[in-house]
Amino acid sequence: MESEQNKDFYKDAQVLLESVLQELLLRINLLRRYQVLLGERDPVEHCKGRIKSAESMKEKLVRKGLPVTLESALNKVYDAVGIRIVCQFVDDVYKMVEVLKRQEDMTIIKEKDYIQNPKPSGYRSYHLIVRLPVHLLDCTRELYAEIQLRTIAMDCWAALEHELRYKHTISNQELLQKELKRCSDEMASTDLTMQTIRQMINQDGQDSRHKDR
Repeated sequence: MESEQNKDFYKDAQVLLESVLQELLLRINLLRRYQVLLGERDPVEHCKGRIKSAESMKEKLVRKGLPVTLESALNKVYDAVGIRIVCQFVDDVYKMVEVLKRQEDMTIIKEKDYIQNPKPSGYRSYHLIVRLPVHLLDCTRELYAEIQLRTIAMDCWAALEHELRYKHTISNQELLQKELKRCSDEMASTDLTMQTIRQMINQDGQDSRHKDR
């Protein structure tokens, strides 16, 4: 049913959006495999993507005071195509951001670092708005996509926050917000601790190899 609603709203652009989605997923997978080929560790735990449902897109356009049209969906908001890259460690997130920025045919339109500057709710993630070319028979179209990069802990918090906030009616919203913010801070602290432990392990491994020479 949702697929039919998407086709009714996105019309022929549905094919273009699917092309951008598959292109990004394939490219990210290639970048991951190439890093492993170079002897580096794969910085990505998992990656997934979606095309925003017609219902969600219409709700967002109304919320932003934009015309509920295909033109607005493709050119006024930038997350008709969404990719989420989940990494093990914080420095993996920033490594992948730099890798993506080096893609010559992918233009970075906007970026927001909610890791260094979390939202008041406690939400942490790194957002990139990118523009990619789609080559057709008689022309080239450019479409937007949003890429979110976060750690496993950040992804877990965001999923739980969405479930608690939007799926249930909570009478004490203020208490809920405080508890979610506290959990976010604790999980961010754990992220940094785990990264420090990994750095210590890596350093011990390097020291051992130097001693064996």
